[in-house]
Amino acid sequence: MTDSWASSSAFGADLHLELHGPGLRQGLMDALREAVRTGRLAPGTRLPSSRSFAADLGIARNTVADAYAELVAEGWLTARQGSGTRVAQRSAPREPAAGTVGARPPRGRPTYSLMPGSPDLASFPRTEWLKAARRALSAAPHEAFGYGDPRGRVELRTVLADYLARARGVYAAPERIVICSGFVHGLMLTGKVLRQRRVRDVAVESYGLDVHWNLLADAGLRTSALPFDELGTDTAPLGRGELRGVGAVLMTPAHQFPIGVPLHPDRRAAAVDWARTTGGVILEDDYDGEFRYDRQPVGALQGLEPEHVVYLGTASKSLAPGLRLAWMVLPQAMVGEVLEAKGGVDWVSSALDQLTLAEFIASGAYDRHVRRMRLRYRRRRDELVQQLAEHAPGIRVSGIAAGLHAVLELPPGTEQSALRAAAWQGLGVEPVSRFRHEDAPADRDALVVGYATPPDSAWDGALEALCRALGE
Repeated sequence: MTDSWASSSAFGADLHLELHGPGLRQGLMDALREAVRTGRLAPGTRLPSSRSFAADLGIARNTVADAYAELVAEGWLTARQGSGTRVAQRSAPREPAAGTVGARPPRGRPTYSLMPGSPDLASFPRTEWLKAARRALSAAPHEAFGYGDPRGRVELRTVLADYLARARGVYAAPERIVICSGFVHGLMLTGKVLRQRRVRDVAVESYGLDVHWNLLADAGLRTSALPFDELGTDTAPLGRGELRGVGAVLMTPAHQFPIGVPLHPDRRAAAVDWARTTGGVILEDDYDGEFRYDRQPVGALQGLEPEHVVYLGTASKSLAPGLRLAWMVLPQAMVGEVLEAKGGVDWVSSALDQLTLAEFIASGAYDRHVRRMRLRYRRRRDELVQQLAEHAPGIRVSGIAAGLHAVLELPPGTEQSALRAAAWQGLGVEPVSRFRHEDAPADRDALVVGYATPPDSAWDGALEALCRALGE
């Protein structure tokens, strides 16, 4: 016979078992073995008591007790006084030896990650975040647990409007803000709207992230690289019409990624003039605007022309990318179009996480955390510069007035050898060529080093390994 049984005992795991065979006892034993063998019942899982399990299954208690006893004798289960009946610990299947048929070569994992683009995740403010979450949950209205406004929670949009105006010089009325699930989600929505507006070409910086360029391509948009020099991205070709058909430009004006220079004031003005004159749209990626060290804060470009700039900010660098919380500040004319592209309800960002972030900002905890991390990252940056000056004096460090990474400029033709030396020392780093647009000339050799990424416990080891690699 074949029967499907469900157990919902309060004293053990909920089980769904299909019993096969001529008898209940044998069928129960076979089903439990199969559940353990396939991993549906993990080692250490506590099973229901024989009394409650029998009641749930509608069979005699002795049938369950006998099945348990037999499986204990076979080694599938364990039974101890006061601990109940549990799934026994089992050895994991052995991996095939190296060189055997079907064996995969081991994939090396760096001992230290100095990959750019990530904060120190070990420094996430767990205690303060938990306090904010409790306060937010206690104060949350009942409707917060329903299907949300596609713009995002009004509580978060309101505090973000105040914070962005104060800290980044952004004109950000709550009605212009749309919450999204990370920068990538915001760029996807913007790309869709641009395509609907019949934009076909988007200018981008010579250095950036291919995932962003690919997203634009997926939206049916072509990308063209703007020239780049010591003053940052050259926006003059926009005004001169050298990039025909370009209807938008994607930029990191406050801290160019990954080269690390701010956009020169004359070039900021040229980009804004182009947008005003042509009706073009500037997509401003303000990914780490809070972190600056040796310079005055560079305000957001959006404050110069709110009706032609889509400002995209995120908590990924200031807090953690795992929160999946970002925001768009939109020109008034684009709000409805972006909401239509997003959908009728907010199905991508948790309302409780949004309320928690709103409380975290409103309480001042966000500002305190950013100030604390700014000091920590600056200390690491200074240690990086000092140690490289001592152990690898031929390496010039640039792009360090702000942000979470540094550019280590190398002699021409040595990028790949430096990358191999870093790998030999167990370091995960990126070559600058990894971020070069296909239209841009190969004008430099460098490594891009994320000094924010390692936890404090690994920072000294990572720095020593880097100095050994580049000192060679």
